[in-house]
Amino acid sequence: MNYYTDVLKKYAVFAGRARRKEYWMFALWNALIGVVLFLPGIITKNQILEMIPFIYFLAVFIPSLALSVRRLHDTGRSGWWFLINLIPYVGGIVMFVFMVLDSKPGDNKYGPNPKGIGASVAAPTTT
Repeated sequence: MNYYTDVLKKYAVFAGRARRKEYWMFALWNALIGVVLFLPGIITKNQILEMIPFIYFLAVFIPSLALSVRRLHDTGRSGWWFLINLIPYVGGIVMFVFMVLDSKPGDNKYGPNPKGIGASVAAPTTT
């Protein structure tokens, strides 16, 4: 659950990098919350209850977008690659592949590696 709340704390932070685990854990929690909010409206056929998931997804749209941009940064791509989603069918598949790819090792122009692996560290000297 920390991955979910950490993304919400960085509400509109588009700078930096986000690990693959952070992205997919947020996606999982977001989907679970969406299903839980969606079910009461479907079961009761109440129009007010059917609006709750829509309001929720509007509330988490900016954090989700920011997380996606930070995830793209982690793979060494500009956040503008998010617009590939506008291409029907192919765009979503390409974006999915980008989200599944591992981090670029070491620092890149978007910041240090969030895993802390592959950073340029001086080799220890032996005397």
